Amino acid sequence: MRAKTVTHVEYEVFNAILDSDLIAEVVNELKMGLVPEGDEVARKRFEEGVKSAAKYIDNLAERRKHRLPQEHTDFINKE
Repeated sequence: MRAKTVTHVEYEVFNAILDSDLIAEVVNELKMGLVPEGDEVARKRFEEGVKSAAKYIDNLAERRKHRLPQEHTDFINKE
């Protein structure tokens, strides 16, 4: 599908980030630098931070669904 609006592109970028294996690798590398081996507090903090960031990106995508082209499979009417 052709990019129809900036919002459409933003939505696709957010979903690509959440679904990317490359991003998952980068996050894993980041974890190695931020979580010392055996540090359960840092591990839990990191996991919660990653979950929070993913939720934030997901919310950004959700808020754009009503502005997608109507023929897009994820389009929803604004309530």
